[in-house]
Amino acid sequence: MDATQRAVQFNCGGDSLIGILDLPERPLARGVLVVTSAPQYRIGDHRHFTLLARLMAARGIPVLRFDHRGMGDSEGEARPIDALGEDIQAAMRAFFAQMPGMQDVVLWGFGDAATAAVLYAHADTRVSGVVLLNPWMQAPDSAPRADGLPQLLARLGEVDFWKRVASDSRGGPDGVAALRQDMRAAAGDASLPLPRRVLASLSGFDGAALVILGGDEAGAQHVDALLKRHEVRCKCVSVGGAERSFASRAWRDAVAEISANWIASW
Repeated sequence: MDATQRAVQFNCGGDSLIGILDLPERPLARGVLVVTSAPQYRIGDHRHFTLLARLMAARGIPVLRFDHRGMGDSEGEARPIDALGEDIQAAMRAFFAQMPGMQDVVLWGFGDAATAAVLYAHADTRVSGVVLLNPWMQAPDSAPRADGLPQLLARLGEVDFWKRVASDSRGGPDGVAALRQDMRAAAGDASLPLPRRVLASLSGFDGAALVILGGDEAGAQHVDALLKRHEVRCKCVSVGGAERSFASRAWRDAVAEISANWIASW
């Protein structure tokens, strides 16, 4: 399917933000917003995001990738990765203005941008899904240890937190609704450790979630263990042999295929 590219300029808090829209000739009603972060900005290492957008557009999926404030060609002061809600909201507004026939959007993020995407997703009913590539689920001031998962969970108080999650989820529909409301509140609580906020965001999100992990990356193994331990509702796929940056073209192509196929499957 033929596709064109269009530069998009929009406002966020008085600052001008820049994005690139990959527009299919006959776009589907579901679009993809690529959330990016420094140093990759809207192009991505090894042109990862550019190539991803082109493949999706060739499948009929419109894609907008943008630079948030203080990054790439966008104006303003840089924000912490867990404080990009206004930037993503502005990009959503611009995306729908460019695509009036679009019905819903999947947020796609890599690394810490995946964290930003999932923290935003549950707050916007137009977001129907998230694709999280090697999401960053570690406190900023911590480093993985050889046996890091038990220590990480103990430090975050995960055991008591998720015991209550399990208890609430057994309370029927009302309990599930209350649980998701609590999880959304926890996701927005900046005083909580970042890994707990990410897990809470996924648990409180009503849409679909796909987590793609580099099979040989240590941080990805921690994410996989956390998701399984807490029985988070998502589809998890590993790309065998891939490391954190997905430096190989074959690995990046695999990520694009997995993402596009999943987005078109529901």
